[in-house]
Amino acid sequence: MNLESVKSIFALFIGEDDISTYVPFIQLAMTETEKMLLPDADSSDIRLDFLTASIAAYRLRQAEASRDNSKYTYAGKMNSNSSNPALLYSERMLRDYLTLCSDLISPKTFVFFGTSSGKEMIPC
Repeated sequence: MNLESVKSIFALFIGEDDISTYVPFIQLAMTETEKMLLPDADSSDIRLDFLTASIAAYRLRQAEASRDNSKYTYAGKMNSNSSNPALLYSERMLRDYLTLCSDLISPKTFVFFGTSSGKEMIPC
């Protein structure tokens, strides 16, 4: 995995140019991806950069969703019981990249993806 490549892909995924405050999410994602790698996997495969960036984007959206449990309306602020669209889309993207990298990784914490009804949340 190439850190600079992961950073540029992550910036594309979250839609921001300055990602300096998000570096811990990228480092965590790199560690997660390294732990999933199969022993004979090529760690320089570009697909792993995309997977790492999608994990980082998902973890960021999780953190944002946990802190922002309210919705602002014309009348003021109210609790939001609906799902967070950014979190849902980042989860879908993560699933796609896990599938794309299936020959390189052995995901231990994302096993339910194959039989999920789509209502479960990814465990931390």
